[in-house]
Amino acid sequence: MNSGKIRFGSAGIGGTYQIFGDTFANLISSKSKKYNIEVKTTAGSAANLRLLSKDYIQMAVAQMDLINDAYNRTGIFENDKKYQGYRAVASLYTEACQIVVPADSDIQSMDDLEGKKVCIGEEESGTEQNALQILNAYGLNERLVDTVNLNYTDAAKKLKSGDIDAFFCTAGVQTTVINELSKQCKIRLVSLDQKGVSRLKKSYKFYTEYTIPAGTYVNQTKEIKTVGVKAVLLASDKLSEDTVKDITQILFKNQQQIQYALPVDISLDETTAVDGITIPFHDGAAAYYKQHGITVNTEKGSN
Repeated sequence: MNSGKIRFGSAGIGGTYQIFGDTFANLISSKSKKYNIEVKTTAGSAANLRLLSKDYIQMAVAQMDLINDAYNRTGIFENDKKYQGYRAVASLYTEACQIVVPADSDIQSMDDLEGKKVCIGEEESGTEQNALQILNAYGLNERLVDTVNLNYTDAAKKLKSGDIDAFFCTAGVQTTVINELSKQCKIRLVSLDQKGVSRLKKSYKFYTEYTIPAGTYVNQTKEIKTVGVKAVLLASDKLSEDTVKDITQILFKNQQQIQYALPVDISLDETTAVDGITIPFHDGAAAYYKQHGITVNTEKGSN
């Protein structure tokens, strides 16, 4: 596929994917007249993977845990077909699993979510999968917690109005929707205890321990312990090698411009950008990395 028009799957409004998608599209369009990136709002990671496999979109961001599941027909995709037809370009940053409650809530720990009404993100989002896995690690199934599916913006509104007791949000820290909510009403984040973190890491190899520093959000005086997953940039295998190589080069050469726009620290150096990726890289990305002395796996083998 050599057409200059590329549809990019981001996620719901208010999350880091949406900010990255808009910034990425503007960057590529400004640096090369060959490409026109059209950003599409989607339900998130799982939806992006399905859309990529069907060529409705040609690039996207998704969580590494869901990428691995979709590619290998495991996890939430176990009873589905394999969703392939895409390759890795780069690991961008770590996304933190954040649990937001009103500041005066009686929810002090994960166990306190029992009997509460909790938003677990949009259907088919990475947030939904992470929320269900975290709840399960604490023995909280959907009979013990009243779960609802909402996008981040609606979840924030309903937390403020008291219609829900908590919401999950998997995104880069200083997430826009949480930042904005913290300016409108008093909120706080709930930490995971070490036992919960250990259970999650043992059951799901893609989780890493993650600390949200004190002061990340308004009135957040304590650091928050949680888990995180990698956010990965993907490209359809129908995009040509030259196209993806061009785009990868623009991405790395202008990483500072992306960093200014994002609330999260991106890890865009060539070495860290290939870490933790379990699916093949696009030939175009591999060609770029090869120029920098880095060998990655592609469908053809090491390149």
